[in-house]
Amino acid sequence: MNRFYFWIRFAGVTALLYSLGCTDGMAQAPDSLEAKELDGVWIHSGKNSFLLNTTTPVQTLTGSRLQRLNSFSVADALRYFSGIQLKDYGGIGGLKTLNVRSLGAQHLGVFYDGLQVGNAQNSIVDLGKFSLDNIEELRLYNSQNTSTLQSARNFGSVAALYIKSKQPVFEQHRNYKIKGTFKTGSFGLINPSLHWQQKITGNIAATVSLEAIHAHGRYKTRYQGRAYDTIIIRQNADVASQRAELAVQDLNKDSATNWKIQTYFYNAERGLPGAIVAERFYNSQRLWDRNFFTQAMLRKQFNTRYQLLLQGKYANDGTRYLDTTIKKIGGAPLRNQYYQQEYNASLVNEYLVADGWKLSLATDWIVNKMQANLDNFVYPVRNTGLVAIATEWKRKRLIAAGNLLGTFIHEKVRSGAAAENRNVLTPALSVSWKPWDQLPFSIRSFYKQIFRMPTFNDLYYTIVGSVTLKPEYTRQYDIGFQYTKSFADTGAGISLQADVYYSDIKDKIIAIPANNLFRWSMINLGKVAVKGADLQLTYTAAIRQRIFFNGTLTYSFQKAINKTAGQRSYDQQIPYAPEHSGSATLQTAYRSWGLNYSFIYTGGRYLLPENDPQNYLEPWYTHDLSLTKTIRLKQTRAVLALEVNNLLNQYYDVVVNYPMPGRNCLVKIAFNL
Repeated sequence: MNRFYFWIRFAGVTALLYSLGCTDGMAQAPDSLEAKELDGVWIHSGKNSFLLNTTTPVQTLTGSRLQRLNSFSVADALRYFSGIQLKDYGGIGGLKTLNVRSLGAQHLGVFYDGLQVGNAQNSIVDLGKFSLDNIEELRLYNSQNTSTLQSARNFGSVAALYIKSKQPVFEQHRNYKIKGTFKTGSFGLINPSLHWQQKITGNIAATVSLEAIHAHGRYKTRYQGRAYDTIIIRQNADVASQRAELAVQDLNKDSATNWKIQTYFYNAERGLPGAIVAERFYNSQRLWDRNFFTQAMLRKQFNTRYQLLLQGKYANDGTRYLDTTIKKIGGAPLRNQYYQQEYNASLVNEYLVADGWKLSLATDWIVNKMQANLDNFVYPVRNTGLVAIATEWKRKRLIAAGNLLGTFIHEKVRSGAAAENRNVLTPALSVSWKPWDQLPFSIRSFYKQIFRMPTFNDLYYTIVGSVTLKPEYTRQYDIGFQYTKSFADTGAGISLQADVYYSDIKDKIIAIPANNLFRWSMINLGKVAVKGADLQLTYTAAIRQRIFFNGTLTYSFQKAINKTAGQRSYDQQIPYAPEHSGSATLQTAYRSWGLNYSFIYTGGRYLLPENDPQNYLEPWYTHDLSLTKTIRLKQTRAVLALEVNNLLNQYYDVVVNYPMPGRNCLVKIAFNL
């Protein structure tokens, strides 16, 4: 009965608020912003224009700059952003997760073409699964994208990563575009891919993207044990994966109606090399992944004031884990299987109240189901209703944005006790101010409160899980500035942005040993406070329109402190959070040649909560270099590339006891028809 009344209330509120946005009104004032992109630096012109049409910090990799980086996957490219820690468990097929401002990988929302990639089991998305061959843009927001025309789920994360697939672009008098790529190199890598864009009618096009990866994954690395220091070959790090994507969409972005339908499939088998512990170099665990989703988007402009965005998604994921070192009763090896389904529907109404003032209502409905072959598994089902009221107000030199997100969660299980239902309201507010008309300088600030529901693993994992867990609550404060300037006479541009911030997590979910080291319990105990600063400087230049230059420098400082009273590690830096980190990239192009250099630095950090000398991890850094050559043959353009990663052959661990590869090479050949 309680569940029935819950959905009645949710539907009633949705219908009432929806009706407010369906009236006609005066015409919307045209947007006076005109943008010019200098390969990664955004320059906006216009008397009253803003530096960036956002009030929260955002970092972007797009276009040729993204393709020139020595990056194999989305995870590799994100290493060049400031304020993040990328956890890499080693090898070409190793798990790769992103931690923004030391708040935890579970707090990152990953959005693929506007819809979130969900994982109710553990809230972690493996970013190594996303290839760059079909990616047009990566955009990382601290806090959130403040656009009013987006689903309510977009407001529900501490940070948001937007992955945008390549959009069809056709040359005049041609109705197709084909790109074939072949990569090979270290680790026994064989990586062919095909990207085909086909115009079906005047405004409708289809895109097919196919890719396969095969690698034995063996690489040399250094191991320093108690008794000796030696070079070993990393084993059981092989991977074989296949990816297929199909999209059909309307190309006319300026029309009153715009839509897109796409399907994604990923299948992989990989070895899990495991941690090197007690001089044990080989692990036999295997992992099979299958990810499928299909999603659709429809945007409709009804009149000059009101537009609607309708989105839907179905996802079906499967995971199979094999460990021959653990024997069940009867001597059979451990075989765990997990299956997840997600249904997601979203309706967004945006209404222009007055010139420069937008108001929106977004309502989402999400269903998560999980099955497993574990003993006494409870088969959880989570129903989530989201309602977000958002607004954006623009004036001559001021942008203000805010939203209130309502989250309504109802849990049920097949047997046993279910977690407590949650009804939570969380606000966010941000502002950007341009003090002077003639100076391209703006100040921005935001406050956001959000919460993270415990995952299915946290709540229901056999023996370990606890249905009494509370959500993690996070508060974020940020203030920063941006200066962006273009020099029309020289073709150069410069962009500088800096932010200082403070964040804290309350009721942090942690695992502690119970009766013995083989039985753990999930509890709410931790509290973390993070103080930090991010800096990013980008400079672009063109010399006589023949030599092009792009350089980016990032730096991050973080003090991520454990504030859990009564713990030995109180007031100490949390694990894997370096105080200092940064990166530098330099990209040059002359005629058909390109030379790209990148440097990544991660400072000292601790592997355990206690900041004792024996827990200290030394800093690591890498140098990467690549050379490209473009060849034109009539209607065909070919690109040849040679990449050398970890140029100085440094041996290091991103995650302790998971050694990374030394020097490795990649050869790439791409054809564009």
